[in-house]
Amino acid sequence: MGDLFLGILFGLLIAGLILLVSKPRPGQAVLLRPPPTSSPLIINIDGGVQVPGVYELPPQSRIQDAVEAAGGFLEHSSPGSVNLAALIEDGAHIYIPLKNPDLNDPDQGDVVILSPAGEFISLININQASLEKLIELPGIGPVTAEKIIQYRDDRPFTRIEDIQNVPGIGPATFNEIKIYLTVGE
Repeated sequence: MGDLFLGILFGLLIAGLILLVSKPRPGQAVLLRPPPTSSPLIINIDGGVQVPGVYELPPQSRIQDAVEAAGGFLEHSSPGSVNLAALIEDGAHIYIPLKNPDLNDPDQGDVVILSPAGEFISLININQASLEKLIELPGIGPVTAEKIIQYRDDRPFTRIEDIQNVPGIGPATFNEIKIYLTVGE
């Protein structure tokens, strides 16, 4: 009887050991997180808008959305100088150029913009600027300025890139002066 009891006990012990070894191991718990929500864009808009300031916009917003958030354009703004369809990045500074209130003097330029360096630049309208104003452009002397005037007398510039059709103004000179140019609206 002792052997039988010992045999049963030994059998149960072996069965338990087999069950323990063959039992699937519990896996790690999977942590389910909610889908990521896009952070709003924080932008600064100023210049030719009704209410300049810092605004929070939804992701994938465009410059037009920022203008609308700022109350729309001012009467003297120059929206044609800005790509209103461009997507906005978080932290962007958007400047809407203003027309110069003194429009009676074409030498003053008719649009003021903010340069990448953060300086205000009065654009030179190459369809109206005087010889003296054209000479202020980097790399443009009196002879080339006179060629610009002769060219525009025959056919007005329709886009700033057309200035490269003037003899003496190639791609290198154009790249140096393009930030200062406008053909008007």
